[in-house]
Amino acid sequence: MQIGVDSFGAVISDPATGLTISSVQRMQNLLEEIELADQVGLDVFGIGEHHRAEFLDSAPAVILAAAATRTRNIRLTSAVTVLSAADPVRIFQEFATLDLISNGRAEIVAGRGSFVESFPLFGLRVEDYDSLFSEKLDLLLKVRDNTNVHWAGKHRAPLTGQAVYPRPLQNPLPIWVGVGGTPASFARAGMLGLPLMVAIIGGEPKRFRPLIDLYREKSREAGHPADQLVVGLHSVGFLGDTTQQAADDFYPGYAYTFTEIGKERGWPPTTRAQFDAVRGPTGALLIGDAQAVAEKILYVNETLGGISRVTFQMGVSVLAHQKMLRAIEILGTRVAPIIRKELMASTSLTNTTQVPL
Repeated sequence: MQIGVDSFGAVISDPATGLTISSVQRMQNLLEEIELADQVGLDVFGIGEHHRAEFLDSAPAVILAAAATRTRNIRLTSAVTVLSAADPVRIFQEFATLDLISNGRAEIVAGRGSFVESFPLFGLRVEDYDSLFSEKLDLLLKVRDNTNVHWAGKHRAPLTGQAVYPRPLQNPLPIWVGVGGTPASFARAGMLGLPLMVAIIGGEPKRFRPLIDLYREKSREAGHPADQLVVGLHSVGFLGDTTQQAADDFYPGYAYTFTEIGKERGWPPTTRAQFDAVRGPTGALLIGDAQAVAEKILYVNETLGGISRVTFQMGVSVLAHQKMLRAIEILGTRVAPIIRKELMASTSLTNTTQVPL
């Protein structure tokens, strides 16, 4: 199982003091976080895409390219690319370039996004939300598989054999589909045989098992090899030296962020009781000390029938840079080794042949 971190490059004000660090400082902090994630042996770092004042990630490929020059092994991915509001040809070119800069470490997680600001910004209709994504994903895959592209659709001018350059080092360039809770999205990813990245930010992960089973069923029906049935989780999480410390550090900023989003979406204000419930043994939040979080990941892995990647979204809360670095260090040096050891032992036990006496 791969373990990693996702970030939106948030520049949210501290709810206690009202202070906000500068955008320049936040970007430098973010690059230091990615660099440390590489140094402590984490597998992947993802940068989201938003077009809002509180986030600095409107151009994720640029941030990832900067990180590529400061890292050696960690995979660098979008989390997610808002494909509905983008030109797939340009997205492919950007991530192919990132792949060359990083010596084959780039990935795309393509999704529809959870905010809608990008649609009017780029002259698109929110009403075309799903058809834009479906059509543009088709074009992105066509560009990945063919240098000279023949393609026609409803929302973009056709391609009649034009060549798309540069080509990435990886062939094929990894493309995941990022999904929320819509069954049609899980089914589509399965029919296409693409890796699936599931955002689980609340409730209990077990409620996603029927949707993941649907993804696996549709993939098998379409005849895709079993090794293409890859499921990853994007989860809100944070690490501390103790579980209480992690929860106390993370809660104030978490409550502020989700209460503000709730004002837009009609949710009630976030409370500490709700937060503590969702970080409990079967809840979605991966918050605690190394042992507690490792046990939660192993529980989720079993509950969902096996997952291949877990990424921690730590940046939804305002946290001191040193606390963020400490959380990344714990994740890489303590949580990841526990997970790898337990899964290796489980695999060895499964593969052991029992000889009758």
